[in-house]
Amino acid sequence: MRLILLGAPGSGKGTMGEMISRSTGFPRISTGDLLRKAVREGTPVGRKAEAVMKSGGLVDDATVTGLVRDRIAAPDCLGGYLLDGYPRTSAQAEAIEAIDPARPEIVLDLVVGEEVIVGRLSGRRVCPSCGAVFHLVNMPPKAAGVCDVCGGDLVQRADDAAATVRERLRVYREATAPLQARYREKGTYRPVNGDGFPEEVYSRIAVVLAGPKNASGEGRPG
Repeated sequence: MRLILLGAPGSGKGTMGEMISRSTGFPRISTGDLLRKAVREGTPVGRKAEAVMKSGGLVDDATVTGLVRDRIAAPDCLGGYLLDGYPRTSAQAEAIEAIDPARPEIVLDLVVGEEVIVGRLSGRRVCPSCGAVFHLVNMPPKAAGVCDVCGGDLVQRADDAAATVRERLRVYREATAPLQARYREKGTYRPVNGDGFPEEVYSRIAVVLAGPKNASGEGRPG
């Protein structure tokens, strides 16, 4: 089985990816992790990717696809794998289907309302000194603006400002729409309500993975 996990920033995709991997035993393959590993190891791909990332650019499709191709060829992927952060474009989707054409596929898309995501991200506060993370509503510090761990001043990251979050969501929707349309046409697309506590969201995912139909009534992928 090839599982593909889609989800906007703040949708809880990282948490769900870890839970799915633990439950299914499928390795979670993150292109970000693969790139960072290549950089750490100083491979030719890593050196090339590091130069691109330092300049603020995006690593080209061929490089990213090559990393994914090599990873899914590993023995632990024989029974299945979970792709998190790949594919991001229709071209990448075509590439992975060409590499591994016969494997059944399910595409899980975590659907969370914009206002919920803005609340999740804009309420986040971090400590620059020790890296601790808090949330003004869900996990507030004991003293406003002060880190419980080291006593440092908490700050809001620029990416978490409400206006910035809305723009990130707009860009994500624009980029992902062709992928969603592609997987709907293939019959492999499974939208999942991503609102709620992690255990609640995962229970919905488990129903999709276990049964022939999800809540939208779409059939099992062929």
